[in-house]
Amino acid sequence: MDITFELASALNVQALRLADEKQVSIAVAVVDAHGELVSFSRMNNVAFHAAVLAQNKAYTAARDRQPTANLAAWAKETGKDMGYWTDPRFTGIQGGVPIYQDGNVIGAIGISGMSEQDDAALAQAAIDAMV
Repeated sequence: MDITFELASALNVQALRLADEKQVSIAVAVVDAHGELVSFSRMNNVAFHAAVLAQNKAYTAARDRQPTANLAAWAKETGKDMGYWTDPRFTGIQGGVPIYQDGNVIGAIGISGMSEQDDAALAQAAIDAMV
């Protein structure tokens, strides 16, 4: 089961709304369960690299079925680098969070533009508000 376009769009809008409330600029990407892009936005004044990071964070969270923060922690604990997965899009930068429905990952959201911790918190807040 994959995320619907309607839910992906609603999550995107919710993330943008939360960013507006915080008066910050972000890039937000919502992907399906395979990591393929479904919905994307880049706010004015956000760093250009944030667009790529948001998409890679979402991709990683969907493909690995866990928050990108967990992946970074595992790599640090084991001494392995991100090349271990042989996928250049995988990232351990916080801000990618899988989206669950009925116990299954249906997609993921990636946020970039703030600190890693704030990106991750905003991603989870958007999910909590919509799913």
